[in-house]
Amino acid sequence: MAAGLSVATITSTKTTFHQKPFLGSSFVSFPIHCRHKSCNYFSTNKKKKTPFTVYFILEEKKQSEPLIRITEQINSNFQELEPDSSSSSPSSSSSMDSEELNKISIRISEKLARKQSERHTYLVAAIMSTLGITSMAIASVYLRFSWQMEGGGDIPVAEMFGTFALSVGAAVGMEFWARWAHRVLWHASLWHMHESHHQPREGPFELNDVFAIINAVPAIALLNYGFFHKGLFPGLCFGAGLGITVFGMAYMFVHDGLVHRRFPVGPIANVPYFREVAAAHQIHHMDKFNGVPYGLFLGPKELEEVGGMEELEKEIQRRIKSSKNSQNSSS
Repeated sequence: MAAGLSVATITSTKTTFHQKPFLGSSFVSFPIHCRHKSCNYFSTNKKKKTPFTVYFILEEKKQSEPLIRITEQINSNFQELEPDSSSSSPSSSSSMDSEELNKISIRISEKLARKQSERHTYLVAAIMSTLGITSMAIASVYLRFSWQMEGGGDIPVAEMFGTFALSVGAAVGMEFWARWAHRVLWHASLWHMHESHHQPREGPFELNDVFAIINAVPAIALLNYGFFHKGLFPGLCFGAGLGITVFGMAYMFVHDGLVHRRFPVGPIANVPYFREVAAAHQIHHMDKFNGVPYGLFLGPKELEEVGGMEELEKEIQRRIKSSKNSQNSSS
């Protein structure tokens, strides 16, 4: 991604964001409150420091992270500057400012490109794992019951019903297990692992992803036992393994894709209930109700129990507005 910038004096100190089409690219401008001593060069009144605006011309139409973070990053870089104004002329200060701003713009461009690469990596991993697990689950269900019916035997109705019932039951039960583990384990003794999920992520994966692998172990064990054995109990084990697998796939798309936007989820984002789920989990990361909700799919119900419905509605409206702004900027 290429980025260019220019500097111009302004008189307003209000932070604003503008997005306009510019030669097929996104033209973004936002003022920065400069604490650099040489900023007085742009003002005729030495007692008043005039802020200036930095214009970034980004080649991509849709940015991968909020503009406010970019603003904060640039402001933090200016806070680190401590030049000796007595030994530098206005022209040399202006030249130094331009060089520093160029370095900042390059770092921001590299960060945006890295984030886009990380989203692509996780998307590929999500698609491959979903297709692989789904195809194996369908094939294993078909082969298991076709194998049991070989030789003209009776249809194992009870076993089939048990498998189906445990599939649904295990998927629902995993929500309550995840809620309990999230509150009692992940935010307690296992916080050193889960903490990575509450911090800015560097790279497509994080230490918290280990919990997904841990939950996959019992699912694989149950599926393996149920597939190679006949009878009602193996059928129940097979169904439980399927239910855990289905929950894991749904959790990945809603939690990782919809809530934390590690990869695009398409029309899932427009489903009203999933939008409530995403907003509820975002409130969990805000820690406004002592961490509630700890569950995912029943998160809105947890917030209702602690009187957080007003805050939930605010977060839903914020996400809707953010989604519309993102669509308008990309069109």
